[in-house]
Amino acid sequence: MTGRTVVYDTGMLLAMLSGDAVALTLHHGLRTALHRPIIIGPVLAQARRPEPKTAHAFSGYLKDCTVPQARGSAAPMQGKAATTVECVACAKTGTLDSYQRAGAMLAKALLPGKKRPDAVDALVVVTAALHVPAQILTTDPGDLTAYAATLNHADIRIERI
Repeated sequence: MTGRTVVYDTGMLLAMLSGDAVALTLHHGLRTALHRPIIIGPVLAQARRPEPKTAHAFSGYLKDCTVPQARGSAAPMQGKAATTVECVACAKTGTLDSYQRAGAMLAKALLPGKKRPDAVDALVVVTAALHVPAQILTTDPGDLTAYAATLNHADIRIERI
């Protein structure tokens, strides 16, 4: 995963919360990455629950990740880069253009089986596209792959955890 910005989808967050060993190992391995793993706001909203155990686990994971444009979130860049460079792509996440691109993906994507269009998954792919080369960590790659296919060969890897 070196050199790629990593984006988490809801399945990755839920896997970490359930104690999935692969998900937790990947997350802990990313603690030293130049760019923190990205969790977009809609993914956080889908996965977040108010139970104390879940809330405590989330607070730990969020310290290691960035939620673009969210006040109080960790900076996208770590180490020396954090003091000299901001992530322009993170600043573009959650803009009107990003939402319009996600909507276009919903219209174009050839989803597998009985999958229904999912705006949050499309936004995850848009976020990854802004950060290419990028990698999305997910438990269900089918629909993410279909959305990424609408982007004319963007350098996005989609990895099942």
